Amino acid sequence: MAEGDCAFLFGVEAKVIRKSREKMNEPSRATLQRAPVDNPRHVVVVGGGLAGVSAATILAERGVRVTLIEREQGLGGRVGAWTDRLSSGEPFQMERGFHAFFRQYYNLRGLMTRVDPTLSSLMPLVDYPLLGPNGARESFSGLPKQAPFNIAALVRRTSSLRLSDLTKIRLDRALEMLRFDMKRTYALYDTMSAREFLDSLNFPPEARRMLFEVFAHSFFNPEEGMSAGELLMMFHFYFTGNPEGLVFDVLREPFSTALFLPLEKYLEGLGVTILFGESAARIAHRSEGVFSVEVDSGKVLAHANAVVLALPVPALKRLVDESPTLQDAGFRQSVASLDVTLPFAVWRIWLDRPTKAGREPFAGTAGLGLIDNISLYHLFESESRDWAERNAGSVVEIHAYAVPEHRDEAGIKAEFLTRLHELYPETREANILEERFLLRRDCPSFAPGSFRTRPTVTTNIEGLYLAGDYVKLPVPSALMERATTAGMMAANDILAKDRVIGADLFSVPRRGTVSLPFMG
Repeated sequence: MAEGDCAFLFGVEAKVIRKSREKMNEPSRATLQRAPVDNPRHVVVVGGGLAGVSAATILAERGVRVTLIEREQGLGGRVGAWTDRLSSGEPFQMERGFHAFFRQYYNLRGLMTRVDPTLSSLMPLVDYPLLGPNGARESFSGLPKQAPFNIAALVRRTSSLRLSDLTKIRLDRALEMLRFDMKRTYALYDTMSAREFLDSLNFPPEARRMLFEVFAHSFFNPEEGMSAGELLMMFHFYFTGNPEGLVFDVLREPFSTALFLPLEKYLEGLGVTILFGESAARIAHRSEGVFSVEVDSGKVLAHANAVVLALPVPALKRLVDESPTLQDAGFRQSVASLDVTLPFAVWRIWLDRPTKAGREPFAGTAGLGLIDNISLYHLFESESRDWAERNAGSVVEIHAYAVPEHRDEAGIKAEFLTRLHELYPETREANILEERFLLRRDCPSFAPGSFRTRPTVTTNIEGLYLAGDYVKLPVPSALMERATTAGMMAANDILAKDRVIGADLFSVPRRGTVSLPFMG
């Protein structure tokens, strides 16, 4: 589609600004050096997920003495894996659900290159299909990578939107998806819910479901409980402002063997002390820039020059509550304002029959009740592929975000199975040989109005930092990439105190890629 077609589609004269990834300069590097740290500080990182591992990596690479505290027996946190066994006794790695490695996850991919320089552990997908009721299907394959051309191409080929429908759409609101700006967008739309915003677009119901619901649901928050500002940021980060395209990569192996076991060895090779099986019980702020950290076993790390709290929201709130010497009122209020969203459910099943040839490894869903995606693990993950080949079967995982609190395991499984049979009819005659079901509630809420009080990486307590996928960043980011970026930003700020340059960090363009007139 030509640029003129896009201008016609949106009814405005659109000036396209072609951008690629942007380099972040946080903090300023004007007076920093590249040499390792002299007289290394001792930094304690609490939490061994992506945020904590990222912070520890950048610090240790530059000579900082790091102690990493992790309550589990391995790294990974909420994207880690653990060893389980099938009824045959065969071990396998279980995880908390499918995760996509989008190609604009620049900082996460940079972390991965420490242990996989060519990123050979990632398998590119060809398509990212979206399945809906009555055979509805959308594809994100082959779209242009630049906005508004990608949107125009998607609208042009979708069966859920007719040309006559475009005249009914509220253009001023639709254009907000193309002119994202951190300050302006959150100021105007943070107090509005995502549902209110999507309602205001006046898209036909089927088009709204197929084109937007996947964005509203993919961040674990229900539409009515999610900030419209956050939704617009996500839309910019994943689609309109993303120069890499919407199709993503997946890990060929479980997270443990592909990523976190190699990173554990890498950190240990840098001299990082990892305390597995320990949780931080309390943090004591002893003096300006000096902390002590007590773990559950009673051990005290008596002299830490900085602490990075890289914990999920529930664990962070508990730790701050148990640490009364962290006395800054603003810090405590910002942590107290955090919350978790509704639960998510994961059901992995081992079937005695293969799935139909030609199925995509991953498919999103919309308008089909609880179910949000289906992953065919035997098409991309080595363990599952080996099992499927030996047993002439398949390994299928079904995922639901923002599950209503009243839903129980039996009811969720029954609905999952009905939808699986509807979408993949070849599974109707299959028997379930093994299954694992998870229902967890620890993902951050991005409720309307929460952006203003959300904590940042730096705090008002000198030497205390926060890192995680809930942290407010100065750039568009989400999920695994936000956690990684937050950890690296914390490390960079600590290094800047010693006048040392930290990691190069990158983001998608910070503003919308199309310059449009203000519509009111």
